[in-house]
Amino acid sequence: MRDFKKYTVWQESHTFTLEIYQATKVFPKDELFGLTSQLRRASSSIPTNFAEGSGSNSEKEFARYLNIALASCCEVEYLLLLTRDLKYLTTEVHQILEDKLILIRKQIYNLKQKLN
Repeated sequence: MRDFKKYTVWQESHTFTLEIYQATKVFPKDELFGLTSQLRRASSSIPTNFAEGSGSNSEKEFARYLNIALASCCEVEYLLLLTRDLKYLTTEVHQILEDKLILIRKQIYNLKQKLN
């Protein structure tokens, strides 16, 4: 069993999720059960699936959870684009978050490749 908290990519994805929660605080109140909720859920799915997969008994099972985390990264990437285009996020905030997300996605992908 792996200790997920020791992985840099998990730490970064957890911090990223906290930043998403902060960024979505300024979204319109009518988006609370829409984009706010969806973006928060998708971003928290990244470290959550990493943590869940780290408890698995095989590398194949861990890799499966990393695939789910990667899919969540893609979902978050789109939702960030949508919120930027709706002017819920500034271009600067969007770029900062997107850059962090791309780094996280690359790290997860590289870890997954090492498991194969």
